[in-house]
Amino acid sequence: MLTEGLLNEFENKIGYAFQNKSLLKQALTHSSFVNEQRIRKLPDYERLEFLGDAVLELTSSDFLYKNFPDVKEGELTKRRASIVCGFSLAQCMEKLGLGQYILMGKGEETTGGRHKENILSDVLEAIIGAIYLDGGFEKAAAFIQRSILSDFENKQLFYDSKTLLQEYVQREKGAVLDYILVNEYGPDHNREFVVEARVNGRPVGKGIGKTKKSAEQQAAYEALLAAKGEEGRIQE
Repeated sequence: MLTEGLLNEFENKIGYAFQNKSLLKQALTHSSFVNEQRIRKLPDYERLEFLGDAVLELTSSDFLYKNFPDVKEGELTKRRASIVCGFSLAQCMEKLGLGQYILMGKGEETTGGRHKENILSDVLEAIIGAIYLDGGFEKAAAFIQRSILSDFENKQLFYDSKTLLQEYVQREKGAVLDYILVNEYGPDHNREFVVEARVNGRPVGKGIGKTKKSAEQQAAYEALLAAKGEEGRIQE
């Protein structure tokens, strides 16, 4: 359960103290916990997630509109997608170390629920919704600025990762970039794919995703991060 000490610890990490603690508890409650405990009166985070998604989209749109005055609508939409995609939000949760506070059923936890992209991203949106209801739009927007928009450059890098990696590799004449499926596991309804990005047969990045496409995108992103501070590493 979420004790007062754990809730205070969580609030310190996100930089916001709730007036209504029940909103925070709801934002951190996965449906598997409600079902397993059979506490029908205990709400899960799904309604808050719905609200937080709208607040996040408006805040990120406002951020992009004001900071990129010469960028056209289509490109703004693309950049916003890089901010609000599941991987970006899950990475924010991992960076803040917030997965450990989620209330979830034992079955979900056993299958790695605390690190699942969809759960982490949904919870982050629920936290935004909870802050909005508790403290208003300005407080929710301030949290988004601190926790999500502060590393916009890396989020854009992820969203464009496959294109950027292809362009990077093409600097070296004759270099060949491939994405190789190296593993897959889990039941058919909850499959995980492991993909390696390889240049001339050598692994340069690895990704895991619910689809091969998302795994390839993560693999390309990891390769770009590795090459970012070590120019030329990919083609050596």
